[in-house]
Order: sequence, then structure tokens, then C-alpha cells
Amino acid sequence: MSDFEGLTAIVTGGASGIGASTAALLAERGARVAVLDREVDAVPAPILGLKADVTDDESVRRAVEQVVAETGGLHILVNNAGIGTAGTVEDNGLDEWNRVLDVNLLGVVRVTRAALPALRRSASGVVVNVGSIVATTGLVDRALYSASKGAVLALSRAMAADLVGEGVRVNVVCPGTVATPWLDRLLGVADDPEATLAALQARQPTGRLVGQEEIARAIVHLADPGLPSLTGSVLAVDGGMNSLR
Repeated sequence: MSDFEGLTAIVTGGASGIGASTAALLAERGARVAVLDREVDAVPAPILGLKADVTDDESVRRAVEQVVAETGGLHILVNNAGIGTAGTVEDNGLDEWNRVLDVNLLGVVRVTRAALPALRRSASGVVVNVGSIVATTGLVDRALYSASKGAVLALSRAMAADLVGEGVRVNVVCPGTVATPWLDRLLGVADDPEATLAALQARQPTGRLVGQEEIARAIVHLADPGLPSLTGSVLAVDGGMNSLR
């Protein structure tokens, strides 16, 4: 399929996990794709890998400007870069709170600000933010992460309202527990990895983890230029975790 032919997309955190799957799918569907990440050596051609840190405003601005200069515009922004953490409201130090919010929330702000001038010039400008089902349902031991993704959800809705009159759509996808490299790291430090994995699978009514390719397909759907009325939407891809428990 080539329904994204002629469009340019930026995917933050696109060197691995959900971001890499999303970048690959957008490229497969005809888009010119640039990945912004701290490590881009493994990004496969024809995807453009640009080294950038979403906590560094200047590196973000330079990367976005390079994409626009090399491709002639920007149509799709996927704010995927994020980090996870475990803990109750008492467990994480304030330095950790600042670090996670800087990446997960302010990273969205920085990249979106840099991209908006080009998105406004596009006839099909769209932002897709990657949230989490923890933004809409309470999970134990995820206070900081939930706060960051709850903020992303609220920000996405506000952005959609602000930009709808300018022709820029904003949507958000809320994944459940996804099989990603971060989950592998979490299991790697667990006292009982098998029991931890079983518990993560069991908390989703489908009894399985969400595949990162499923999230990529949801993101591409929300970015589809053939759906110009799709804005302000929240798409949960969570194995029924939020609505069926």
C-alpha cells in the first residue's frame, strides 16, 4: 500500500521498540521517514536516522529543521520517545520524577513546538502522541509513569482543541503492556521473571502482551491522511485492560 506516498514523517524514539515498528510501517506505506533518537546507528535505510535527545531543545530543533530541509516539508509527527519506571508515589526520588517528566511530557512539548511550523504548512498535518493505558486506569507501582502519561493524554486533547482550526490533527494511542525492550529490562531485574511475566500477561483480559507491531498499526491508522475528521481521539490498544476488567 502507498497511501502515505509523498508524505514525510518524524518518529521520536524510533530506533527500537514501538518507534522502530512504526517507522518501518510508515516507510512500507510510502512515507519518507526520519527517526529521532539518541542512538541511530542501527536505523535501516531508507529511514533517515538523526541523533537527537528530546530533553535537549537545540538538538530537537536542529533535527526537525534538517528533516524539513531535506524532504521539503513535514506531515506526520509521532511523539513516541519515552522511558518507564516503577514505584509508588513515595518510592521515586524527585530527581527521577524530573527525569521521567522531562522525557515523557516535556519531550512531547519540545518536538511538537519545533515541528508545528512545518505541520501547519502541510495539507495533512497530524501529531500522534504515544500515551499509555495507565493514563486511564490505576495500576499498582506505577505512580510516576502514570502521572507522566496522564499528562500526555490531557496535553493531547488540549493540543487537538488548539490546532483543529489550523488543520493540524492530534490523536493519542494508549497501549497496554507491550512486549518491548523496556519490558525485557524490567523482567531482567525481577526476582522471579517468569512469575512477573505471567502476572503482566494475566492483567490483560486477552491473557497476552500487546505486540509492538499492533501499536504501530494503531499509530499509522491515527495518522492516516484519508481520515481528516479523526482528531482528538484516544485509541486504547490494551487487550481489554481498561474496559473489560
